[in-house]
Amino acid sequence: MNNATRPSSSASILKDLREDLRAAADPAHREGSRAFFKEAINPLGVRVRELNAIVATHWNAVRSLEPQELLTLCDNLWGSGVFEEPVVASKWCGRAIKRLGAKAFPTFERWLDTRVSNWGHCDVLCTKCMGTLLELEPGLASRTDAWLTSPNRWLRRGVAVSLVPPARHGLHTERVFRVADALLEDADDLVRKGYGWMLKEASKPCPREVFEFVLQRRGRMPRVALRYAIELLPKDLRAQAMVRS
Repeated sequence: MNNATRPSSSASILKDLREDLRAAADPAHREGSRAFFKEAINPLGVRVRELNAIVATHWNAVRSLEPQELLTLCDNLWGSGVFEEPVVASKWCGRAIKRLGAKAFPTFERWLDTRVSNWGHCDVLCTKCMGTLLELEPGLASRTDAWLTSPNRWLRRGVAVSLVPPARHGLHTERVFRVADALLEDADDLVRKGYGWMLKEASKPCPREVFEFVLQRRGRMPRVALRYAIELLPKDLRAQAMVRS
């Protein structure tokens, strides 16, 4: 990897980053990644461990950028068409979320609405950026309400996945259940899995509440969402929840 001292410009940061990404590319992993997604993606084939190391190494060059400069740099990564680059962008923004603050919300929303085209990018953006931001700035959560009825599947999945980090910590609990109710019978399997994941995380601090929610709706709740939601509950509660009323 290149020396991680701060380059003189965003262009230098992008150049060094892309050199390291290409150097870490594994053709065999590239083909496996393509097979893993139903959507068409264009990966270099960088494995997760190596990608995280690259994120960390180049973070030393990025961390002192002004917030708008960082968002502009990451916007370039989101527009590149290379699968790994938006992942790097989301992880960098997640590290900088306290400095980026609420002003970054419109940028994150725009990426989700116009740049995301697969669940991998949806999930890294929503957990690393949006979800962490909602923990720091709870008042922003209401701005995701409009996503619930969007024709864009990634916005609908994003409402739920953005609540995964807060739900894990027992935050936004009322909103978690309202979002799950609103998406309960969504026709899109990825949206169902998204809110099921959100409920699963909520079951860590609030197992009884999640169990009661599922129990009251198990006749209408899609099986895939139900299975995700109850995965971490005690065995006896899982058995009760799986019995159709």
